[in-house]
Amino acid sequence: MAKPFAISGTAAPLPINNLDTDQIMPKQFLLGIDKSGLAQGVLYDLRYDGDGQPRAGFVLNQAPFAGAKILVTGSNFGCGSSREHAVWGLQQAGFEAVIAPSYGEIFYFNATNNRLLLVMLPLAQVEAIVAELESGEEKGITIDVENEVVVTPAGQRYAFSLPARQKQMLVEGLDTVRMTLRDADKIAAYEAEHARVRPWCRIDLPAQQQHR
Repeated sequence: MAKPFAISGTAAPLPINNLDTDQIMPKQFLLGIDKSGLAQGVLYDLRYDGDGQPRAGFVLNQAPFAGAKILVTGSNFGCGSSREHAVWGLQQAGFEAVIAPSYGEIFYFNATNNRLLLVMLPLAQVEAIVAELESGEEKGITIDVENEVVVTPAGQRYAFSLPARQKQMLVEGLDTVRMTLRDADKIAAYEAEHARVRPWCRIDLPAQQQHR
């Protein structure tokens, strides 16, 4: 059984189709050798003008959407290059979930592996949520992961579905390594049986190498 798990917070509407990973995380912010310091780069060219000044009309620069935890955006979000920095940057900027009609395939799996929740809803439902956020005073959304439903500021409920593996990673706080280690006994049993049935495939390392 899934544990109770939900993401609630301010949601920012960004109804732009085909926002690619180069726009989500521009190349000039990829100079580091680790994952740190990427929050500043998220959607930089949309957030700032050529002089580095915030664009007043951009949603994330507007007071009602300060500290947004959820991004509601257009189709094919995260298309383009495979840079995982786009996911890391969104998370460092405080985003815990994205709602969109569809996603770039590589971005989708990068997000899944890093436990950034991606919710897919039909275009009409995403447009309805955007309209609520743009016109209403309330900006908060709840994504009930356990029951797989999005609750809008006006109380509308939209059902979505998650792959079982992604849902388990989210509710149990597991990364891909820890997910794999949950099956450590099965992996060990398989390796032992494989070595028994196909001994010619076994490579026995010298004892000094086995303990390095």
